[in-house]
Amino acid sequence: MRKYETIFILQPELSEDDIKSVTAKAQDVISSYKGECFRMDDWGIRKLAYPIKKSARGRYYYLRFDGDSALIAELERRLRLDDKVLRYQSINITDLPERAVPEKKAEPETVTEETEEETTVETPAAEEAAE
Repeated sequence: MRKYETIFILQPELSEDDIKSVTAKAQDVISSYKGECFRMDDWGIRKLAYPIKKSARGRYYYLRFDGDSALIAELERRLRLDDKVLRYQSINITDLPERAVPEKKAEPETVTEETEEETTVETPAAEEAAE
């Protein structure tokens, strides 16, 4: 068995049911071809480098699994035929060293009014140093 990564981009305006159907189909293909799915991550909606089918954004999914060449052929065939999928790419990572998979970026924290007030208060030592 070889190790593979597949990243596919879905249309951003899909409902949760449509997204679940696409991801379930991908996992069904892997299980029907005696592969093993290790990871399915939703990387969220991101801006595309260029518009694809008049979409400027897309929902990215990361899939990590073990399988053979017949599994890859069938998975890519199903992704190609599905209109909800904008792009996909599968990579053989068998010979590559293990590395951490990038996680979805966390939302930046918002600054509260209390922290703004604390940063604007000057101490007597700071006033002397400014003079």
